[in-house]
Amino acid sequence: MNTIKLPPSVWLQSPALARVVDALTREGVAPRIVGGAVRDSLLGLPVSDIDLATPLLPDEVIDKLEASRIKAVPTGIEHGTVTAVADGSTYEITTLRRDVSTDGRRATVAFSDDWKEDAARRDFTINALYADPVSGQVYDYFSGLDDLNNRCLRFIGDPAVRISEDHLRILRYFRFLARFGGGTADASALTACAAASNSLMALSRERIASELMKILSLPDPLFAVGLMIDNGIFTAFLPELAAEAKDSLARLLRREAAHRFTTTPIARLLALLPHYAVIAEKVAIRLKLSNRSRSDIADRLKNHYVHSGNIRSIAYHSSTECARDVAMMLSEDDWLSAALAKIIGWEIPIYPIKGGDIIKRGITAGPIVARTLRLAEQRWINEDFPDQSRAIAIADQAVLEALSDIKNA
Repeated sequence: MNTIKLPPSVWLQSPALARVVDALTREGVAPRIVGGAVRDSLLGLPVSDIDLATPLLPDEVIDKLEASRIKAVPTGIEHGTVTAVADGSTYEITTLRRDVSTDGRRATVAFSDDWKEDAARRDFTINALYADPVSGQVYDYFSGLDDLNNRCLRFIGDPAVRISEDHLRILRYFRFLARFGGGTADASALTACAAASNSLMALSRERIASELMKILSLPDPLFAVGLMIDNGIFTAFLPELAAEAKDSLARLLRREAAHRFTTTPIARLLALLPHYAVIAEKVAIRLKLSNRSRSDIADRLKNHYVHSGNIRSIAYHSSTECARDVAMMLSEDDWLSAALAKIIGWEIPIYPIKGGDIIKRGITAGPIVARTLRLAEQRWINEDFPDQSRAIAIADQAVLEALSDIKNA
């Protein structure tokens, strides 16, 4: 077994963590930090969520925490998980487990006191690392340290068995490959993921969408997404995938790198699809995306040509984020730098003219007021959002034209 310790860090020396560990230490047996906190700490990455594993049963965990005046929340008590809240920090504590039965979506577990047995039920070797919270000593039961050093993502044991226990592990494989893989993929893992890809349909659409958007949110998802395309992973839940999806995403990511702008996951999703609103809406409905996400998709697809002359108009009607995405997605190469420059540091102005201002200028309230206001606002936009005095002048001219039309009608 490899012998290595976690590097010194602020989170590991937290008094709140020490309180939780002290409360759960029994006869010299302490809980261990497990999973992402260990992995990320060893890689020198920021640590956010800190999970602990313990041989104590859930009821014992609650009793010991409360005896130490630490709030205990039974967030997943049926699976052995209790959340401790100490000094404003939260720690998820789970009793060591083994799977009794699984159906690809959820597992029935039995509690255990065997650390290796608990490690064996986890997904990837790099996620099955444990560490003593006091000494920092790392416990590695399945060569996860070697895989971490070699940037190799492997399932624990037989990949097909791991996937049959939880079908979501197919998408998790590609997400973790994008984060921690070294540009190569384990052949047995790819084969198992491809063979089981249809099983993704047994999952809720929300879980699929959540994992997909996490993949697309990563700094560089191209390698993982490319493998997903090549191995038919999208077929079950995203059959609308564009023929040129891989090239389209690669182009978008190249532009991001060149211009130092990161697009939203929605833009990256649209890069994988034909740019037709009806197709995107169909995908959004199937994946049960939020109303906000569906609105963001619609905003990005209603603009078909972007250049420096209309980029601020797009931002004004939607958002700066939307305008940036649209420019990165659709602008011609010759226009892109100039278009982005128009919205860097630009604050979207508020149109200073209201319907009441039009009425005060002599137009009777009604449809003509709204029409005149829209005309004046559009001219203001066309002039690239000039200051208030010019906005007033534009509105005055629009009112004069409207009054003339009324008189001549």
